[in-house]
Amino acid sequence: MAQPRDWLAGTRPRTLPAAVVPVFIGTGVAIGYGRFSAWRAVLALIVALALQIGVNYANDYSDGIRGSDERRVGPTRLVAAGLAPARHVLAAAFGCFFCACVAGLVLAIVTSWWLILVGAAAVAAAWFYTGGSHPYGYRGLGEVAVFAFFGLAAVTGTAYVQMGAVSWLGLIAAVPAGLLSCALLMVNNLRDIGTDADVGKRTLAVRLGDRRSRRMYLACLLAPFAVALAITPARPLTALTLAALPLTLGPSRAARRGAAGPGLIRALGQTGRLQLAFGAALTIGLAIRL
Repeated sequence: MAQPRDWLAGTRPRTLPAAVVPVFIGTGVAIGYGRFSAWRAVLALIVALALQIGVNYANDYSDGIRGSDERRVGPTRLVAAGLAPARHVLAAAFGCFFCACVAGLVLAIVTSWWLILVGAAAVAAAWFYTGGSHPYGYRGLGEVAVFAFFGLAAVTGTAYVQMGAVSWLGLIAAVPAGLLSCALLMVNNLRDIGTDADVGKRTLAVRLGDRRSRRMYLACLLAPFAVALAITPARPLTALTLAALPLTLGPSRAARRGAAGPGLIRALGQTGRLQLAFGAALTIGLAIRL
């Protein structure tokens, strides 16, 4: 029987910055415009975290019943390792989706009903990434969905529920958040190229191959800094993101030197820490107007 630590590991903590950082950045945009709302920001964070944890459990379930995780290099999965019945993991996934829907519904009621459509699309994207008969994650579209929902939708949505409007600054600030989330997914899939290809899981990393996947990962790590600097004419303190640049050295070195297995697991954690540091600096830069 799965222990609490196994369920905690099933949330895949190294991936959670992808949920937290976009909400921080969107809140920074709202603060910069003088429209901060603490309780709406907290609800947005609940939505993002519940969706991220839900999709991780859903992936555990779907990949587990397909047999895609039988030869994993990365962290142990609950279903594939036989630690928890598949139905329990499925219930955990849908429980998280339910929490996200409740928090999102409250935001829609006080802001705009069209947010319900965005929320429904986010839940569908979370489930059909590896779920259903034709999962899009098996067709190399995972990074597209991550950029859309953990970049554009999360940042602009968080700013919107606090400001009541979509701003150009929020749209631009969503780009680095989306790219860093794509970097998390890319380094994760880069680690699993061999096993994914064997089971017919055609992720973008499998389609691109090892060398080009490493190049794309490096681009997703470094391009956010260029975008942040492009914002400096409007928010000069976004240049603070350069303080996070040294954190790219470890994962960049691992990618360039052909690290595999445990080396890429470390790179995944380093990428998450980079995303947190970059997100904190960008949030401060967006929030303070000079």
